[in-house]
Amino acid sequence: MTMFKSMAFAGTVAALSSLSFAWSIDGVVSSKAGQPLSGVKISSFNYAGLETVSAADGKFALSYDDGVGLQMLKSVQAHVGFNHNVITISGIKAQTLTVSVMDALGKVAFSRTLHNVFGLATFDLNKTNARGAKYIRINADGNRDTYQLGKNVTLMKDGDPLPTIMFTKDGYNNFTYTMKSFTESNVQITMDVASAQQSSSSQAIASSSSAKPESSAASSSSAKIEKVINCTGKTYQAGDHKMSVNVDGKNRTFIMHVPSAYKGDKPVPLVVDYHPIGGSGQGQLQGTTYKSQTDPEGVISLYPDGTGGKSMMGAGWNVGPCCSNDDDVKFSREMIKSVEEKVCIDTKRVYATGFSMGGGMSNHVACYMSDIYAAVAPAAMDLNKTNSATCNPDRPISIIMFRGTNDPVCKYQGGDSGFNDGLNFLGAEGNFNFWKEKNGCSGSPSKNSNGCNEYSNCKDGTKVVLCTKQGGGHDQGDGKIGWPFLKSFTLP
Repeated sequence: MTMFKSMAFAGTVAALSSLSFAWSIDGVVSSKAGQPLSGVKISSFNYAGLETVSAADGKFALSYDDGVGLQMLKSVQAHVGFNHNVITISGIKAQTLTVSVMDALGKVAFSRTLHNVFGLATFDLNKTNARGAKYIRINADGNRDTYQLGKNVTLMKDGDPLPTIMFTKDGYNNFTYTMKSFTESNVQITMDVASAQQSSSSQAIASSSSAKPESSAASSSSAKIEKVINCTGKTYQAGDHKMSVNVDGKNRTFIMHVPSAYKGDKPVPLVVDYHPIGGSGQGQLQGTTYKSQTDPEGVISLYPDGTGGKSMMGAGWNVGPCCSNDDDVKFSREMIKSVEEKVCIDTKRVYATGFSMGGGMSNHVACYMSDIYAAVAPAAMDLNKTNSATCNPDRPISIIMFRGTNDPVCKYQGGDSGFNDGLNFLGAEGNFNFWKEKNGCSGSPSKNSNGCNEYSNCKDGTKVVLCTKQGGGHDQGDGKIGWPFLKSFTLP
């Protein structure tokens, strides 16, 4: 991948010397019954240190202005200059070149697209209404960089992640909201009351330590099959049940979602869905695209809660250098074991998926839990250089990956995350090739019926698939594609 080289011209406009990156949001938090909620704690997981609470009338406001440019990895070879409101891009070669000019809140004031650009391109802002330019975003054949204009032309983090806002209040389910633009007003947030059934389920699980010896650890594959086939007493009320298991002296929580189609009369698959950093099991339950696909089939799904310890951005997963101090592989094993004692699970059809750091975790468990998970479907994150170095699955394991080429959080091309968390990613193509090697795939990838790149000639009938969304960002995986893939595989 070639790279941009930023270069300031001597005549940079003085009026642009004091610039900042900023966003703001305000609105009202209410209960589902329409009553304003006061005292709701409001924070942003990807902009650390910001916090406020809602007023008596439920109103809130949160904003950010850092006053400095942010550094990023570079992507396309060219020189970018700004002199007397004229943008000059030299040394460029692109079939399609789009230049957008934005104000401090990211609002586009000017945009122009050129085709078949070779050598030099100039844009005179004096002839537009964008003379108060704060940022320039340059997209050359899908390779996008953002520059801050000032005394120097400063390369910024590509895409500048849109803030994700967390709303929490005792007695209510947490709510996560991702902003759709850098300035939003009169946003209406509705929070659900935490059900009494959830809290009673949690208490029941915390005090339930009388697991049968044969349930606590399967001594053989035949023992596990026999346990799953026997569904006696495995009926369960439909709904979202808050549960917990004790792991290394710590109470670890998760939600067990039981769809109305589950009857407890036959073994069903199990899907574990990991949340992003700063998120929660409840947030992932609300945001996942898999539940709508699995619910009609009576599939049980789990939404575990990560823990903090290594990151300022909140609860995450221990995937090497980031972002938790806890053994999340052990937690996952204990959680699944606990659930198998309560509902009728086909232990040959247990799957993992997840979004963002949850995608990183579902990559991670493919390395260390291939004896449990039949297949995995990570989205918006890859393995990193730390956990990939020790990744040694017990067997080949099928994987389908969902990635966006313009992901501003986990760059498609890989490299350092830019969040000072020690994560250095393999990149989408690197991750694809990594699992190709681990699964002993041969030949070249082909396009499958969903337009994804697929290695189908792999050991033990496994497959390795990369679904790339051109221009896509930091997005949840596609359950309509991911679930049919996952359920086509069983443990050997």
